[in-house]
Amino acid sequence: MPLPVPVLPEGVDPAWLPPAAFRAVGGRRTLIRGSGPLAETVHGEVAEACRRFGGRVVLDAEAEGGAHDLVLDLGADAPELLGEEGFTSAREGGTTTVAASGGRGLLYGLFHVVRLGEAAFTGEWARERHHPALALRMLDHWDNVAVHPVMGQVERGYAGGSLFWEDGRARGDLERVRAYARLLAACGINAVAVNNVNVHETEARLLTDRIGEVAAIADVLRPYGVRTHLSVSFAAPVVLGGLPTADPLDEAVRGWWAEATGAVYAAIPDFGGYVVKADSEGQPGPFAYGRSHADGANLLAAALEPYGGTVHWRAFVYDHCQDWRDRRTDRARAAYDHFVPLDGAFAANAVLQVKHGPIDFQVREPVSPLIGAMPGTPLAVELQATQEYTGQQRHVCWLGPMWSEVLRFRHQPESSVGELARGGLIAVSNAGDDPFWTGHPLAQANLYTFGRLAWRPDAEPGEVLDEWIRLTFGPGPEAGLHAVLDGSWRTYEKYTAPLGVGFMVQPGHHYGPSVDGYEYSPWGTYHFADRDGIGVDRSVATGTGYAGQYAKPWAELYESPDTCPDELLLFFHHVSYGHTLHSGRTVIQHIYDTHFEGVAEVEEAREVWASLAGLVDPERHARVAERYEEQLRGAREWRDQINSYFLRKSGVPDELGRRIY
Repeated sequence: MPLPVPVLPEGVDPAWLPPAAFRAVGGRRTLIRGSGPLAETVHGEVAEACRRFGGRVVLDAEAEGGAHDLVLDLGADAPELLGEEGFTSAREGGTTTVAASGGRGLLYGLFHVVRLGEAAFTGEWARERHHPALALRMLDHWDNVAVHPVMGQVERGYAGGSLFWEDGRARGDLERVRAYARLLAACGINAVAVNNVNVHETEARLLTDRIGEVAAIADVLRPYGVRTHLSVSFAAPVVLGGLPTADPLDEAVRGWWAEATGAVYAAIPDFGGYVVKADSEGQPGPFAYGRSHADGANLLAAALEPYGGTVHWRAFVYDHCQDWRDRRTDRARAAYDHFVPLDGAFAANAVLQVKHGPIDFQVREPVSPLIGAMPGTPLAVELQATQEYTGQQRHVCWLGPMWSEVLRFRHQPESSVGELARGGLIAVSNAGDDPFWTGHPLAQANLYTFGRLAWRPDAEPGEVLDEWIRLTFGPGPEAGLHAVLDGSWRTYEKYTAPLGVGFMVQPGHHYGPSVDGYEYSPWGTYHFADRDGIGVDRSVATGTGYAGQYAKPWAELYESPDTCPDELLLFFHHVSYGHTLHSGRTVIQHIYDTHFEGVAEVEEAREVWASLAGLVDPERHARVAERYEEQLRGAREWRDQINSYFLRKSGVPDELGRRIY
């Protein structure tokens, strides 16, 4: 039986799966071969498209003679396909054929045809193979089951409340979660962690007596090939089990985890595994017992191994009680220093989850050296789709170019970051129960782009952007939308953080400028601006030594301010305001110029968006227009605060004579 397509609540945006996106599929005669749960999902998708657009779908057992426009073939004899998720596509003799050996592959093949639209049924082409470069493509939702008094419903979430949880329980109606799974499948995402990595007591109980609620969510994600993962507390044996210890080498602790994990798999047979934040920002971990992070991760890996599960152990471990006067302790060094000595000590199903940069999802960071330094350990690379430090989904900031730079970066010539991410690509989700899913309608592009880059890390981000625009908006506004999104990350960088400096934000909520907001804090996020210069000396010769964590030639490139790329200069070096960049500008003039340029670019983008009023549906256009007003206000605030701060610090006026407040 076909599985009905999810029905969106009234007023909820269809995002990149509006009915019109299925017009080319729905107007055809389609044959579906094969059976199974995901084949039923595919059947339902095609049946709904045909109902709307006049085509016809038949199953193999019902097929009569005659040609078909589209054949979706599950279980085809195609030995070159790679596992459950690969598929082939071809067009020959007027028929487009998608063949897969697994249900997920057939589903992804259908959405491939949807993305192609009419082009899928035009001309002829030889068989093409499609398969994901990375087996795991996951979203971490930082959702609290109960509303937290400080963090609210979704920690670092900017799109309303949780899709999964309401009033301290799993939502009773999970139809929108099923629609969310459909959106994720359409861009290639295959896993979701459904609760906060900062595990509070209510979230901790999901592991035991509330696992049935997690199972209900898993049931609606499963038909679209999305596996469920759970964030757990390292202290769960104490908090939930009443044991006196959570020591990873204690036999009673190991037994508790084995029993608890067995119960999880009894409720969710295809459960993906655990996500753990340990010894980080106050979360409990193995350090309390004199054990290593490999000991901690391997404890959970052993409990998951009989069921094929994986533990994702986050490498976000650093001293968050740092003395700002200490110029040798460096938060950027911490993950490398903690984990490189443990390379090869982690179990095969223990994946070390590493943030793409060494600090914390700033608008500009170097790629973490840890990613290239642990060949004996499966690594997953973590990105942040929710825009904690890039405008919080109130500012347009499409992150595709940033992520593409990260994924293409090569610590050594033989392997890119995308190739080193054997444990998968993971993003902190930017979706919530907002009618537009992501608060800002244009922030949907980040979620879609993440999925497509996780499928193929070497994809051209601009092509992915155009794909999202075509699906979401249809014909008409493509050029204008591409223009306002394509340069938006660099625009945001211009009016916020210059030359690799980060964390000049309001403490706590991280929205808006506060140049010294974290400068004297214990969090280790400093810019060290004084009357003579700015930046953090991370050289080997005179600084923290962080630059030396990279392999050659990067260590040599970053070591000297003469060779360090301009965009990272202040991340690696403390230099004078009069230091001349490779661009020919001084540091102080770069700061002034880029902040004025950034505001001007936001003004221009706002006007381009206004010109699209007749080409975009009114609700979406109004929401984006309102957000642009806030972005322009924020950009001006950043410009004025940053420029006036550095004018006072440096005493150097703007050489163009512009007014600095």
